[in-house]
Amino acid sequence: MYHGKPCWFELSTAKGGLDATEIFYGKVLGWTTADSGMEGFTYHLASHGDDMVAGLMEMPDDCAGVPPFWMIYFDVDDADATAAKVKTLGGKVFREPADIPGTGRFAVLTDPQGATFGILQPAPMDPQPPVESGAWNQGKEGHGNWTELMSTDPAAGFDFYAELFGWTKSTAMDMGEMGTYQLFSWQGGDIGGMMGLGEAPVPCWLAYFGVNGVDAAIARIREGGGEVLHGPIEVPGSAFIAVARDPQGAHFAVVGPKDETP
Repeated sequence: MYHGKPCWFELSTAKGGLDATEIFYGKVLGWTTADSGMEGFTYHLASHGDDMVAGLMEMPDDCAGVPPFWMIYFDVDDADATAAKVKTLGGKVFREPADIPGTGRFAVLTDPQGATFGILQPAPMDPQPPVESGAWNQGKEGHGNWTELMSTDPAAGFDFYAELFGWTKSTAMDMGEMGTYQLFSWQGGDIGGMMGLGEAPVPCWLAYFGVNGVDAAIARIREGGGEVLHGPIEVPGSAFIAVARDPQGAHFAVVGPKDETP
C-alpha cells in the first residue's frame, strides 16, 4: 500500500560510539532511545513522541572500514521481488532479504551508481497504520522529512528509482554550475531531490530530519560536538536547511523554519 514511501532511518556508528551518539541525537532532535531487545545483537530504537523514528547500532563487522553513515529504508510490498528487480535494473544486493521478527522483511541494496539504501516489507497489521504514522512525517519535528540522492548520474538514478518505486518527477531546479536539482514525488507529494555528487565523495543518500528552528538546531549540533558543513540556507517553501556531521562522522541534515515557532 505504501510501496516507495521512506519508512525508516538507520545509523551505523563507530565501534564504541553508540552511547555518545544517543546523547548527541537526543540533544539535537529530542529523541529518546531504548534497547530493542534483539538477542545477540545491540540495536537501539529512537523515538520522538509516540513514534519510533530511527534505529541506532555500531558498524557491523562485515562493513569494517566503512565510515559511520545514515541509511534510508523505503517501504515495499514484496522485499524479495524488489531485491530481484534491483538486480535486473543494474543494482546490487548487499544483504539478501531476511526476516526481522515482529517487524517485517528487509534487504540492503545499492543502485547502479553505488548509493546504498534499504527496503522494508512491513509485517501485516490490522488495521493498517495510517500513512502519517511512523518515522516519516513531513509535518513533525524529530521525524524524517526529506531525502536527497547525490549521484554520478542523477538522471539514470531517477530512472532506476522510478521503475523500482513508482516515483515521479516534480520540479527541476537549475543550480547553475552544480547542475539540476530534480525533485521527485511519491503519491503526489514531494519527498526528496536528486543531484550530482556535489561535495559527496561517493554516491549516497542524505537523510533530513525536521526541527522547530534550524538556527537553534545548529547551536545544539555544535554544542554536542558535531560540525555544521553547510547552512543555514533558505529553500523553496519558506524553509531552511543545514547539513551537518555528527561527532562520529555520519552526515545528516535538518530542515524547518529558521527560528523556533510556538
